[in-house]
Formats: sequence, C-alpha cells, structure tokens
Amino acid sequence: MFLLLAAASVFSRVNRPVLALGRWTGAFLMGLMVVVILVQVFFRYVLNDALAWTEELARFLMLWMVSLMAPTAFRHGGFISIDTVKRFLPERPAVILNLVLLLVSAVVLWWGVDIGWNEVTGIGGRFTMPSLMLPTALDFSTWMKVPRAWMMASLATGVTMMFFINIELMLRLLAELFGAGDRLKPLEGGVVLEAE
Repeated sequence: MFLLLAAASVFSRVNRPVLALGRWTGAFLMGLMVVVILVQVFFRYVLNDALAWTEELARFLMLWMVSLMAPTAFRHGGFISIDTVKRFLPERPAVILNLVLLLVSAVVLWWGVDIGWNEVTGIGGRFTMPSLMLPTALDFSTWMKVPRAWMMASLATGVTMMFFINIELMLRLLAELFGAGDRLKPLEGGVVLEAE
C-alpha cells in the first residue's frame, strides 16, 4: 500500500507544476491566437489584402493551446462523459468501472503517443509549413520555413501529458479500491464547469 501511495504522490507532484505551466502557456497562446485572428480579419476585410501566414499561425497556436490545456481538463474530469451507469452502482463497482475505463484510455493514449511521435519524426515531419516563416538573423535578412514537426509536436506533447495523468488517476483509483483513498491529497489546480 505504501508503494501505491508513494507512486501516486510522485505522479501528483510532477504533474501539478507541469499542468500549471501548460495552463499558463496555453492561456498566453490563446490570447496570441485571438490577436492573430483579429489581424487576419482586419487585413482581409478592411484592407482587402489577406495575409498568407495568419491562418497557419492561428492553427499552430490553437493546436499547442489545446495540447497544453487538455491534460488539466482530463485530470479534473472536464471531458464529456456518460456517468449514468456509475451513479447507480455501489461505490466499489463504480471504482472498478472507472479503473477499467482508465485502462482502456491508457491503451488509446499510448497509441496516440506512438502516432504523435511518428508524426514528428516521420516523413510528414520533414516538410515545412507553406507560409509560416521565422527570421534567422537579427536584421531579418534571412528566413526559414517552420518545420511541420513543430506543429505536430503539439499532438505528441499533449497525448504524452494525458498518458501520465492517466497513470496518476489509475494509481489514485487503485488506492481508493484498497481503502487508502482518504490518505491521498485531493486534486487541485483545475476549474471544471459542469452542466446540471
């Protein structure tokens, strides 16, 4: 039991600051994405001169924002779920059902990690974004196209973070199943809105 609680505690201590950094970075990226979209709308509809790079940059920022904020939602139950069956089950079978669902999630997330890594390191990651470029000199005399792998790294990052969150949640449920759930610290750091 001690090892189970210690492992859950280690995952919690590692995940908490990583998720906080992801939330703050994701919030910053969302603000930046809004600015880029407003610039895009202004140039397209006011000046009638659409910029080629704004749509790609907005998509790039959105993918990274989602991949950095989704693990927090996953940790705090913010994803859509149908929990009608769990509500009618006694406590122990409900915990077992949750554990089975997390095991299925672990398999899917591990598969997602593999897909994400293959997107970054595979043939698709060797291409560049069509119009998104970064300066490579301080005087802006040379530019490089942004590799597509940088965008696809968002998938690998987000799914990997969710995989580690999934492990933490499984350890917490195992501790609860064996009667030690009251010795775990409650999850903190996330705000989840629920519908009635």
